[in-house]
Amino acid sequence: MQIRISWPAGHLTATIGETPTSRALAGALPFTSTARTWGAEVYFATPVSPAPEADARQVVEPGTVAFWTEGDALALPYGPTPVSRGTECRLAAPCNVLGRIDGDPRHLATVHNGDPVRVELVADPVRPA
Repeated sequence: MQIRISWPAGHLTATIGETPTSRALAGALPFTSTARTWGAEVYFATPVSPAPEADARQVVEPGTVAFWTEGDALALPYGPTPVSRGTECRLAAPCNVLGRIDGDPRHLATVHNGDPVRVELVADPVRPA
C-alpha cells in the first residue's frame, strides 16, 4: 500500500509492506497528528498500539518508515539522531519496519516541531481506496 504524509510545507508518499503493524495502521487511516523532531527524524503519534515484531530494528536506512511501539508513533528518520553513531539513522529503540519513503527523505527536514501532520491512504488508480 502507499500512504501520503502531509504537513504545512509539503508532503511525501511512502510504500508500506504487509505486516501486522501496517494492517493496524491502514485500519486507522486517515488520521491527523502533531509532528515532533529528534535530530534528523520526524515522529508523530498514531491511533494504534501494535506489539513489537520479531524483525524490529534500531539502526535503519534513511527514508525507512518505522513504527516506534513504545510511543505508538510513526518514526521517519532521514539522517542522524541524538543517539546515532556517526552518520547512521539510530532510532530511540528497536522499531517495527513498515516500508520506505518514495523519493528523497531529506524533504522531511521541512517538517517543524509542532506542525500538524496528516496520514492517508493513496488511492490505487486501478482500484478505488
